Order: sequence, then structure tokens, then C-alpha cells
Amino acid sequence: VFMNPIVENVIEVGSIMKPLTLAASMDNGSITASTTYTDKGFLLFGSSKIENYDGKARGLADMQKVLNESLNTGAVFAMQKMGKDKFRDYMLGYGFGEKTGIELPQEAKNNISNITGNSRDIEYATASFGQGIALTPIAMVSALSSLANGGLLMKPHIVKEESIKGLKNRVKVPQEIRRVIKKETSEEITRMLINVVDNALVGGIHKIEHYSVAAKTGTAQLVEGGKKSYSEEEFIHTFFGYAPAFDAKFLTFLFIVKPQGAKYASNTLTEPFMDITKFLLNYYEIPPDR
Repeated sequence: VFMNPIVENVIEVGSIMKPLTLAASMDNGSITASTTYTDKGFLLFGSSKIENYDGKARGLADMQKVLNESLNTGAVFAMQKMGKDKFRDYMLGYGFGEKTGIELPQEAKNNISNITGNSRDIEYATASFGQGIALTPIAMVSALSSLANGGLLMKPHIVKEESIKGLKNRVKVPQEIRRVIKKETSEEITRMLINVVDNALVGGIHKIEHYSVAAKTGTAQLVEGGKKSYSEEEFIHTFFGYAPAFDAKFLTFLFIVKPQGAKYASNTLTEPFMDITKFLLNYYEIPPDR
């Protein structure tokens, strides 16, 4: 009853991992936004098969299309271009190998053993699009915030000020942990995520005319209870976004476990995200940026 799933649970986050994978590969110089590959709709790793969400091939596709149409094969391509070692280094750089240290009890440990204790290509491939590794939502938010703030991993905190008897109040200040990606990389991935909202997310019908919003959806399969295989019927839906995109004042992250009546996160979480975003922009009187 009293568990805080934002901190105490780990989840497979799905396709909201793709912007982190692409940002890492771009930062490493392995790809650019216009890099193309041939998408056959699937990839084979021994007897294992990875498919796009709809199983369809797109032919020649660039990295913007990978985000717009959430192509699993494209995330794997970006990971393979930089190599497994570099990919793992960036994932650790994003903070997934440690707890955030937020001032809340029972923070869970991220489970990224598939890429730290393993060298199988299939594990790295699935991790590139957010499956096979499990993260706390707060750790994921910290990592995603590096895309919004110019490339820095910051320590999340909820305490603004501490009053200590007989002493001056101790004010908590934002704490930078390390730079994860270059400022230029964060600006480029932000531009790509704005394109997702303006043109691809439910056909672009939810874009906000005078505000740039960067966002991405995720739909991850759940492991069936007591088994090691994924369910074809149960999912986790995730959604993150930030606004105004090039001078972000807030990042919103939503997730639903076992949503009913809709298979994809774009159908369940787009409207709640946009409602929250519009409310925040209005409430904090944030001026338009376009």
C-alpha cells in the first residue's frame, strides 16, 4: 500500500530508451540524425528474432524515422555502430549502474546485468530499445533529463531546505554528477524529439502551436508471471517529454502497468501528457518559445 513505485520498483521502460541510445551513438560520432540503414523489419540473433512493433520493413530509413516510427531495428543499428563496449559505457554514464540517492526510502537498484555481466549480442540489442534491463522510474527520469538540460546528469532531490536547530537553514542546491553527452548532442536529439511530437505522434494532432515539446512513447512487453518469456497480452506503457524543448522547465514521465483496451502508449498516455504539459505551461506562466 505504501510503496512508491517511482523509487522502489524497477520496470522495463521500452522505447523511451531509444533517444538515449541514439544520443549516445551520435555523441560518440558513430551516427548522425541523417545516417541511414536498410530496415528489413527484423533482425536475427542465432535462433532469436527481434522485430519492429508491427513486424514491417521500412526499407531505407534515417535516424529521425527510427524515432518517429519507433523502429527497434534502428535502435539496434545505432547501438551496433558504436559497439557494445561504448554502449555499455554510456548506459553507465547515464547513471544506470548506481542509485540516484534521492531522499526517499527503499530506493531499488537498477538491473542492467544483461549488459554488465554478459557479452551476448542479443542482450545488448534488446537493451538498446529498453527491454531486458529494468530501471527505477527516477533513474530513467534522471537520465532523460540529460537530453533536456544540455547533457548533464543531475542528482534528483525533493528537499529544498533543511532547518537545523540552532543553526542556519541548509539550502539544497542542484548537484551535477557528470557530463554524459555534449551540449550539441542534447540539442540535436531534442530537435529530433520535437519532430516526433510535431509530425509523428498520433499524426501530429497534439502539437502545441506556440510551444516546442520534445517527447517519446514506449511500449514494453511484460514477462509472464513465473516464466522467462514475454507475454503477448500484457504491457507497460511509458511516455516522457519536456518543454519548452530548448529551455526545458520541466520533464514529465508517465507509465501504466497492464493498461486495458489499448496496445500502444500513444493511445493511452499522449492526452494525459499533453494535459499536464499545457497545465504546467499555463500555471507557471512560461512564455511561448515559437
